[in-house]
Amino acid sequence: METSQTHNSKSMSKDLSELMKEATKEVHEQAENTPFMSNFQKGQVSLQEFKLVTASLYFVYSALEEEIERNKDNPVYAPVYFPVELHRKAALEKDLEYFYGSSWREEIPCPEATQKYAERLHYVGKNQPELLVAHAYTRYLGDLSGGQVLKKIAQKSLQLPSTGEGLAFFTFDGVSNATKFKQLYRSRMNALEMDLSTKKRVLEEAKKAFLLNIQMFEALQELVSKGQKNGHPVQPKAEVRARNINKPRDHGPAPGKESERTNRRRTDMIPTTPLLRWILALSFLATTVALGLFAM
Repeated sequence: METSQTHNSKSMSKDLSELMKEATKEVHEQAENTPFMSNFQKGQVSLQEFKLVTASLYFVYSALEEEIERNKDNPVYAPVYFPVELHRKAALEKDLEYFYGSSWREEIPCPEATQKYAERLHYVGKNQPELLVAHAYTRYLGDLSGGQVLKKIAQKSLQLPSTGEGLAFFTFDGVSNATKFKQLYRSRMNALEMDLSTKKRVLEEAKKAFLLNIQMFEALQELVSKGQKNGHPVQPKAEVRARNINKPRDHGPAPGKESERTNRRRTDMIPTTPLLRWILALSFLATTVALGLFAM
């Protein structure tokens, strides 16, 4: 018993970033080894899936960044507070306006699994802020690591403008050197003061964050499948919406975007089978998670 405790103590003496990677290795491999992952790498992703993913990520980052702002001066999070470099909510707003138009807040769906993810973030931020670092690390460093690869794939397969419209989420203007920034972030995270018990809870929360992501994308897959039963596109307004997360606000339409947006909506009308939609949706999930966390 004593030997086992000594071993656990030595194991937990490793840097938090290293422990985080080890703790999520198994669930990461589950995503990485899925047969669906190769589809996105081949550029087999539809605009409809991409729009739905962007919408769900908006709700997730809205909740995450609200709680980060709440705890930006809290010593359990303050050292890894990098809003200019990392925060994604504003970028996602740009992407959603590009894809859905000025009324995007009225259009985007928020499935129950996405709302559950957002609620967990709010709970952690308000009640256990020391766990917030697990969610921030899992999302931000994953997006920063795999973002450029995914950006190129999406830009090519979806024929998005070379000027970057619709891809702001993947663009980190505040980070000039991703490798050096990730080193800085890890060093700040490793310097957080945590006892053994807190470290264990943070690692468990990192695994939970990973699973919440998986559940969110499974829900999106189901949403797409339902919408495609009769060869019709998804109707977001009929889906569950998280009215308590963000109040609708209307922004003026972006100049010169209406005809291009209309063409994209026509593209969404091209019917595909539910099976293909299912494969493509899971492909996007697997690639996003695997490419992101593998590079961490």
